[in-house]
Parts: sequence; structure tokens; C-alpha cells
Amino acid sequence: MAGRPRCAAHRGGAALWPENSLLAFRNAIALGCDLLELDVHRTADGELAVIHDPTLDRTSDGAGAVASLTAAELRRARLRGPDGALTDERVPLLDDVLALAAPSRVELLVEVKGPAGGFGVDYERGGAAIPGPRYEGLEETLLAKLARAGLEARATIMAFNPPVLARLSALAGHRRMTLLVAARHIEQAGAGPEATIDWAVRAGATDAGLQFPLVTEVVVKAARAAELTLGAWTVNDEDAMRRLAALGVDVITSDRPDLLRRVLGLAA
Repeated sequence: MAGRPRCAAHRGGAALWPENSLLAFRNAIALGCDLLELDVHRTADGELAVIHDPTLDRTSDGAGAVASLTAAELRRARLRGPDGALTDERVPLLDDVLALAAPSRVELLVEVKGPAGGFGVDYERGGAAIPGPRYEGLEETLLAKLARAGLEARATIMAFNPPVLARLSALAGHRRMTLLVAARHIEQAGAGPEATIDWAVRAGATDAGLQFPLVTEVVVKAARAAELTLGAWTVNDEDAMRRLAALGVDVITSDRPDLLRRVLGLAA
């Protein structure tokens, strides 16, 4: 990799502002982040809501499954800040975030979530994926919204669940896609961290997004050999940021993009 890692604000900067809020995304853009990382679920009326969990309960004063609520119902919920206190921020729709991002130069990491929550996939011993449920039609809606906003070229779509990437590939051919892998998946498969690169290639991904303890020199070399972009999440510790930058990862995703930018020598 030439140059420094790119800085991605995880959920807009979840340790600084209400996660996945327009306030967080606006501030992350103002901070100079290279990428905004965000999550999407499908609502009862077919919209895409930007929220991490499959329910409202943890991040807002609302309750219930996102998939059972309309966009209008979701907008009535007030988001909580990093300290748990209620704010005036509301659950945004993807269209809201795209409209905010469009005038800037920021790029997007859009994670497709599933209705069951969690990582959305498990792995068998040996590395075969056991897919979880996905939202039917979400991929079509997501691609249409990115195209309508003129942001296709600035968005990478991410998922833990390989069938999501397969559906995207069938719909849109070779586009930027990330297979996300957690440390628990490597434990389930009884494999070494470098196996994640083979899994990403097998899923048709252009990028591998790994939970940061999985990233080693061997993994970086494997990603380079496979011509994959390599990202690490969620990195909030300064020493870990320095280690990953020294290894040459392409993208570091953090809840503390302000700290990450200072570590990378980008702070004003």
C-alpha cells in the first residue's frame, strides 16, 4: 500500500456523537474523515434505515424491530448519545445520509445488516460459511438509492453474510464489496487469520474487512497477493492504530476518528 491508511468513522464516530446519526456523519465530514461507515436495515415499508441493531431498544428511546416499523415510525425515536443520554437526533434514512454526503468528497462504507442481528453468519470447521437470514430486496433498493444519489463510485458495500455479496454481484457485477470477518469466525473454523483472505476471494469481494486483532503481517501479505483492499475494525486504541498503520492496512475504522487522525498525523 502506498501512503497512509484511510480513516473511516465507525457509525459516524460512535464514541463522540450519537451513532449512525446525521450529527455524527456531519461532524465526521467536517473532521476530514476519508470514509463514513454506516449500517442499513430494511423497514416495514421498504425503506432503508441507518441503524446498527435490528431493534430500536439500545440506541434510542423507541422499542421494537426495525423491520416491523415504517420509516415515519422510526423517525419518532430519539437517539441516545455515547453517554446514553437522549438527544434530539433521529434515526436517519439512507437517503438522508446520501444527501448529506453527496456535496462532500467523503466515501461510504455501507454495511448491509440482517434481521436476526449479530454477525449474520457462522462458520463450520474448515471454513464453510453457514449463512444467516437476509432482507429480501434490500440489495436492489440499496443499489438504486446509490445510483440515484450519484454515489455508486464512492460507496463500498459490506456484509458478513456471503449471500448478500453474491446477490450484489448478480445485480451489479464487479463493484467494490467487502467481506467482513470477526475473530469468532476464525475460531469457529479452526483456521488461521490468513484464511480470511481466501474467504473474501471466494465470496467475490474486492475488499476484506477484518476485526483488527486478526490483522498480521502474514494477512497483509496474503491480501496484497490476492489484490484485495484490506481494512481493520473497530480500532480505538492508539497503540493498535500505530501497529496497523505500520503493517500497511488500507483502511482503519474507528469510533474515535479524531484520535485516529491525530495518530496518522492528519489533525489540524
